[in-house]
Amino acid sequence: MATMMKAAVFVEKNRIEVVDKTIPDVGPNDALIRITTTTICGTDVHILKGEYPVAQGLTIGHEPVGVIEKLGSAVQGYTEGQRVIAGAICPNFNSYAAQDGAPSQDGSYLIPQGLCGCHGFKATAGWRFGNLIDGTQAEYVLVPDAQANLAPIPDGLTDEQVLMCPDIMSTGFKGAENANIRIGDTVVVFAQGPIGLCATAGARLLGASTIIAVDGNDHRLGIAKKMGADLTLNFKTCDVVDEIMKITGGRGVDASIEALGTQATFESALRVLKPGGTLSSLGVYSSDLTIPLGAFAAGLGDHRIVTALCPGGKERMRRLMNVVASGRIDLGVMVTHQFKLDDIVAAYELFANQRDGVLKVAIKP
Repeated sequence: MATMMKAAVFVEKNRIEVVDKTIPDVGPNDALIRITTTTICGTDVHILKGEYPVAQGLTIGHEPVGVIEKLGSAVQGYTEGQRVIAGAICPNFNSYAAQDGAPSQDGSYLIPQGLCGCHGFKATAGWRFGNLIDGTQAEYVLVPDAQANLAPIPDGLTDEQVLMCPDIMSTGFKGAENANIRIGDTVVVFAQGPIGLCATAGARLLGASTIIAVDGNDHRLGIAKKMGADLTLNFKTCDVVDEIMKITGGRGVDASIEALGTQATFESALRVLKPGGTLSSLGVYSSDLTIPLGAFAAGLGDHRIVTALCPGGKERMRRLMNVVASGRIDLGVMVTHQFKLDDIVAAYELFANQRDGVLKVAIKP
């Protein structure tokens, strides 16, 4: 077996490069995965822009689809050569947070104020790939705590069909799950990027009867219809808050899902929320948020604001792949472009600038 591999690493703000790295050694609880397909996430763009701090030289990426190359001596129930995925969040399930029902927050800690211009925020140690350890935009990735995190890919599913499961699908569905959606609810999803589209699909699966998709891109709004949206609103051509209040007869929506991470979308999601409703926030924010007094009913509106990081672990991945295998949702349509790993800088440029109708790119080492 070769000893070196290609990997896309963070060099400095606005600079990611493909370099040669040593293929990692496999410990007793690890698995070495040969990556067959991975992708670029919006969070990776935050890293590229210096808005989320990672170490220089770290391999970026957190969405692995591949084949088991080598198993650690303590890992049971898997075979080398088996096709697998692992969640973007790969907790070890031993921490207080994990055993308290929040495995994605496995070992979270606070980054001090001032680092990378931040005001201090939680760094989620459950998110290890491309954050705390080398990630998936490489020829190989080492999966820690493999027994808890590897999920076999069902026969008949392609890489592209399961590529959304490790992060985008898990995140979007968690946004819908956190929104306390009940059968017959009216739900609005702000932003129809990949995560918002998955949230739209999740809201439909959970029983929402009226789903309103909001975006400024008509092409994405068209895809939202395929994912389950009943109504679409382009914020460039209407006052979205006014329209939603008209649609709901002035009551407001039962649940708002914010899937972008800006003040404008967060505020709009709160303004259209009914008293007692839930705002489910999925966006990664790069600046402080302000909560408008009126929309928040001065704190007296019985509102719930819930944040989420995508659940990981093999059971979560198994369930998501079951949904794909059942035919209830087709997320392969989100993979709009393919690049070789050697061309990943061009892929970042396309994805970060949202050109050419891009939704997700498949990176093929």
